Amino acid sequence: MALTDQLYRAAEPIWDAQLEHPFVKGIGDGSLDPDVFQRWVVQDYGYLKEFSRIFAWAVAKAQRLESMGWYAQVLNLTLNTEMELHRSYAARFGVSARELEEAEMWPTTRAYTDFLVRTAADGDMADLLAALLPCAWGYIHIGKTLADASPPDDQRYRDWIDQYASDEFAEAGAWLRSELDREAEGATSEKRARLEHLFVLSSRYELRFWDMCWKGESW
Repeated sequence: MALTDQLYRAAEPIWDAQLEHPFVKGIGDGSLDPDVFQRWVVQDYGYLKEFSRIFAWAVAKAQRLESMGWYAQVLNLTLNTEMELHRSYAARFGVSARELEEAEMWPTTRAYTDFLVRTAADGDMADLLAALLPCAWGYIHIGKTLADASPPDDQRYRDWIDQYASDEFAEAGAWLRSELDREAEGATSEKRARLEHLFVLSSRYELRFWDMCWKGESW
């Protein structure tokens, strides 16, 4: 069994719980209160800043030139394209660029991103990818699942679903999975267990992120 198949099976109950979460279901059927969705917009912007640092670490740790170039490209796209698109998307929910920049990370966002950056800094390339994948792959999984259902009337939520269900995101996710499977070739059972632990932990944080945005959070 490929490592990424093993990881998915280990985290499948958590991923199923994400699909059943009222925040995610509210995106899917268009019933989510836009004021509640604004919480995700703001917190995800802070998350993306730290997410970029993970790809910076990936560039430094990758052994193959091909991989270095891919991670560098993703880092550039995240910082200079995706975050601008995020600012434009936030404006559709009444959130200004200044509000995004000045917003404080809530406890779950801070804990999740600190875990990711620490794992990227202290671990090897396989550790980094195992911690990274539940976000990159998980959003694709959610996007495709929601896209298979009836589209919501709210165009903003339809656009969100279309983005994460897109072929572009699917190709990126497949590449990351193949990278982790390659990095983990010949890994000991102890190493595979560590990678599973990191993957499941990130998956738990993903579920907590939805819950944080649904309920609200403060220090």
